[in-house]
Amino acid sequence: MSFQLSDEQEAIRSAVREFAEEEIAPVAREHDESGEYPADLRREAAEYDFVAPNIPTEYGGAGMVNNGNSNADSGRTTIASTPVGSAVCAQQSSASAISEPAHGSNVAGIETRAEKDGDEYVLNGNKMWITNGTVADIAVVMTKTDPGAGHQGITAFLVPTDTEGFSTETIDNKLGIRASDLAEVLLDDVRVPEKNVVGEVNQGFYQLMDFFAAGRTSVAAQAVGAAQGALDAAREYAGEREQFDQPIAEFQAIRHKLAEMATNADAARSLTYRAATHVEAGDDNAVRFASMAKLFASEHAVDVADEAIQVFGGAGYVTDHPAERYYRDARITKIYEGTSEIQKNIIADRLL
Repeated sequence: MSFQLSDEQEAIRSAVREFAEEEIAPVAREHDESGEYPADLRREAAEYDFVAPNIPTEYGGAGMVNNGNSNADSGRTTIASTPVGSAVCAQQSSASAISEPAHGSNVAGIETRAEKDGDEYVLNGNKMWITNGTVADIAVVMTKTDPGAGHQGITAFLVPTDTEGFSTETIDNKLGIRASDLAEVLLDDVRVPEKNVVGEVNQGFYQLMDFFAAGRTSVAAQAVGAAQGALDAAREYAGEREQFDQPIAEFQAIRHKLAEMATNADAARSLTYRAATHVEAGDDNAVRFASMAKLFASEHAVDVADEAIQVFGGAGYVTDHPAERYYRDARITKIYEGTSEIQKNIIADRLL
């Protein structure tokens, strides 16, 4: 199995990088400081098939795996890679409502209920940490349709966010990815027709397991981008900053930092490509390699970004340079789509 990019994939990656450098990078700091959701950038990205890139072509998507634009800013990446929807995803924003205030890693413990009432379902519950929560047009909401059945009693519903009883509260005090919309979602007697069941009743948990492999690979790609961005910024600064009458890039301590940063970023990229290859093939190794890629890439993205700040010194601790933003943005990759601890459990389960 080859993990090298084809000519077509290289062309796609170059196009995404060009978009990031020309359209995202110039406004990244502005949106980070304001926390403003860049709807205009999302619409523009949609025109180039960069929104929901992993949706298959037969459903109106681009059939790509997310990679590339985190180098410019991770907050924008989460907007472009939302993996929910169909042909409408380029026009509409979507959200996945899974986590709850008391249930994050333990998906089987969710308490949101969906009760059958004639040809409708009535949804009640509370979702937390929902990306795109306040800007989404439609949400995939995970519920319990058979509360006593554990993970076997979970069902996914498509819920238009303008449905009566669906409300949101913005979460805007985030450490990083500040331009990415985040919200708490409240469901108060939300009625949806039976046809809005995604797939089959009580199959939601298994759908999530399939979804997580691609989602975790995308987060790994996001982490790789953040690491590469931090490395590029540190390398450039090291060549410009002078101490003791020479660029700090001439000091072995700095050179060794850059060497380790580059090695970790490239190792994470290779593992992410390997995971993406398995995900695309849909084979039995997809889950294991997706978890490995997310674990390694996210942990080392934080390390690389931390070292970038060290290279910048005091200048890296303030917003005049992008180093501190890369660090803040990288940190979330160790948490969402399953924490590093959960990834270790999954990898160990597959090994043993």
